[in-house]
Amino acid sequence: MTTGAGERVHPRERLLDTAGRLFYTKGIQAVGVEQLVTEAGVTRATFYRHFSSKDGLVLAYLEARGAAVEDAVAAILAAHRGRDALLAIMDMIGDSLCRPGFRGCGFLNAAAEYPDPAHPVRVRIAEHRRWFHGVLRTVVRDAGHPDPGRVARTLVILRDGAMVGGSLDAPRAVRAALREAAENLLTS
Repeated sequence: MTTGAGERVHPRERLLDTAGRLFYTKGIQAVGVEQLVTEAGVTRATFYRHFSSKDGLVLAYLEARGAAVEDAVAAILAAHRGRDALLAIMDMIGDSLCRPGFRGCGFLNAAAEYPDPAHPVRVRIAEHRRWFHGVLRTVVRDAGHPDPGRVARTLVILRDGAMVGGSLDAPRAVRAALREAAENLLTS
């Protein structure tokens, strides 16, 4: 398979791209390996050469999603500190709620499909959430709040709610409420 520029796309990347699209729009458990290989244009042997199992692909999918979020947050932190950084992160989250086809958080969606907290998929989700909480705690501390841990925990919960609300309600209103809540928490 080639891109629009005639450049060949590696089968692993095609599988990841296909998985990302299908897992996000249909759900992880609803998508079988046969559909993945068919839509990615690869063989089952190629699939298993790159991923030991479907769960291996799910982990790679979450790694890719996590890396994208981490890169976006790193760009924000390179440009902003403290209050400005926090509000920029909340705006980034709010912007994601408003994009076409938004169906909630890929990590929260995956967590709903993997109830066992010891499963490697849930372990990866927990790692991502700890990373995000740590980023928020640091940003809130840099903003001068006396209890950055409490505010960071609250912001993670608010972000989770915004991800659900953005897929069910008016995303622009949820975006505005998320930003307002972040601003209010910094002054509490």
